[in-house]
Amino acid sequence: MVAALVALLAVAATAVPAQQASALDAAPAATAVVASPELPTPPDDEDVAPLPPSTPEQEDASTELIERYAPVVRIREQLEACGDGEPYLPVDVDVIFDNDGVALRGPWTSNDLVGIAPSEDRIESGLLEYHLDFPGDALDPGCGYEQWGRQISEGTAPTVYGRVVADPARPGHVAVQYWFFYVYNDFNNLHEGDWEMIQLIIDAPDAMAALDVEPASVGYSQHSSAERARWGDEKLELVDGTHPVVYPAEGSHANFFTDALYLGASSAAGVGCDDTTGPHTELANLQTEAVPTDTDDYLAGYPWLGFEGRWGERQEAFYNGPTGPNMKYQWTAPIRWSENSWRDSSATVPLGSSLGPSATGAFCGVVEGGSNLLLQLIRNPAAVLLVLAGLVVALFVVATRTTWTPGDPVPVAQRRSWGRIIVAARRMYTRHPLLFTGIGLVYVPVMLAAAGLQWVLVEAGELTSLVDTDGDQNAATVFIVVLMGGAISLLAYFCVVAATAHALRALDDGERVTVLSAYRAVRAKLRPLALVAVRLVVVCWALLLFVFTAPLALIYAVRNGFAVQAVMIEDKSTGEAFRRSREAVRGQWWRATAVAALVVGLGAITGPLVGVILLLVSDGSFNVINLITALVYVVTIPFVALVLGYLYFDLSLRAGSPDVGEDRPEVVAGALPRE
Repeated sequence: MVAALVALLAVAATAVPAQQASALDAAPAATAVVASPELPTPPDDEDVAPLPPSTPEQEDASTELIERYAPVVRIREQLEACGDGEPYLPVDVDVIFDNDGVALRGPWTSNDLVGIAPSEDRIESGLLEYHLDFPGDALDPGCGYEQWGRQISEGTAPTVYGRVVADPARPGHVAVQYWFFYVYNDFNNLHEGDWEMIQLIIDAPDAMAALDVEPASVGYSQHSSAERARWGDEKLELVDGTHPVVYPAEGSHANFFTDALYLGASSAAGVGCDDTTGPHTELANLQTEAVPTDTDDYLAGYPWLGFEGRWGERQEAFYNGPTGPNMKYQWTAPIRWSENSWRDSSATVPLGSSLGPSATGAFCGVVEGGSNLLLQLIRNPAAVLLVLAGLVVALFVVATRTTWTPGDPVPVAQRRSWGRIIVAARRMYTRHPLLFTGIGLVYVPVMLAAAGLQWVLVEAGELTSLVDTDGDQNAATVFIVVLMGGAISLLAYFCVVAATAHALRALDDGERVTVLSAYRAVRAKLRPLALVAVRLVVVCWALLLFVFTAPLALIYAVRNGFAVQAVMIEDKSTGEAFRRSREAVRGQWWRATAVAALVVGLGAITGPLVGVILLLVSDGSFNVINLITALVYVVTIPFVALVLGYLYFDLSLRAGSPDVGEDRPEVVAGALPRE
């Protein structure tokens, strides 16, 4: 049964295009530190003298530097409006001023309307904690912000604002900054307005001297920190030798050096998955505006840089609109910011397969689910708490409406309540822990072989050209590698289920069972088992190709999923095994589905859950955490197989089959001695 349901899940992943979870809907939890629109402001007790005023010659040199190192921006391609891909471009900030869709609100309450269509001169005076409010609901964006952004920016070019600035506390260095403004942030911390930036550091005393020196390093802003690259590093892609290539993540607009799926599990890196994978659209018409260095000069040309309020709707916590560039620490202390906030790398989700679903693979979905829950809790706290309370009550009622004792694991062939099935499986496992853990260890060589084969295909085989062309995460490569990894994972699942079924029957007969003897029994019945596996996978995959036949895949998987047990326990041929499975389930489909879904679901989430917790609380390598996740499966999947083996006996006896043993009535609590 576990093999059939796992097959169902695995083929679903390849039959239905997966949606990347890079742009999540909210934050995972109120207590979790998530990507904040603010960049950190480290304490600074240094007493430094202000910088001298910039001269016209220095401003000319600054403009030349800004043009020389202007970034090349490649966003995720969006083929249709409101579809997958990056819908927001860095806009010319002027488009939001004198716009009837924008309101200026005061800091006193959430609805303090000060004016409609504010001008940039209106906000130049500061207005600390005022808000620019865009049309739409920041916590329920739909497609509104995308459509509004396209409307107001029609006829204008995507824009980046460049500025050259020194740090008075760190003489001898010049920073060249590029600032991007997006009308909406569609990451886990949904909010209106989004300021991002990159910064080059040149070891020179001023802008004129910097013209004769190459940059020393470059940092790309990512949530509450930034990632560093040395000039000339392999990961730093340059166009024409001077223009750094930037890959903004879909929705969050965190800037990355390469295209990949990035995983963040801290406040600095953000909590969630940033997606910069291809295909991409390069912003060929990106316009670069040179912002003067001195305050009076940049306020004369860009009055909105005096605004001290929020560039977006007022919301609680990390859903609040962000402050502008002039309120960031790096605006006046760029070198100190780089010393405090830059890190050397970002973590990518590994390409390939592990022993079952990996922690990194599950992380994006877990954060997305938690984000949605938190968002609903903020919007409708009473309704969410009522639903959660209802679930707790439902679980309590279900748990109390079954019997849990007696839980004797033998004789195996007897009718049991679902609670007693779980207890019997647990006791059988604890009586023979080395046997069943050893059966689960077959995952290790099988999945190491899978990883090796994947490496050969991607790094040394026919997929190399695809990788070189579009990167490791291009769709064709991912589909082939995931399909292959899923097939080998299913092989491991079928092997464990079959070996566990044999061990269960042999132990019930009083025979001595070893890991080797269990797998010898599997080898002896390899042909019918292989035919069962192929038929289950192919039929489920075919049914999942169409939405209207997808429910039939579940029905088919449950009705025929016990064919593996029928082969191993009753020595049935392929056709007879499917017939026996259907006979056992007939009239008991809901019971079989409920118990199987419970144990398979718990077995499936245990490994990723452990891995996600480790990702959040430790700094361990992703590969090490995925290995730990895999080892959890080594322990849990044999237990799941035991539960389903007991369920097969129970269903068969209730169906009146004489082939599995004597039809014993369900034993009442207390009739057998407890262990």
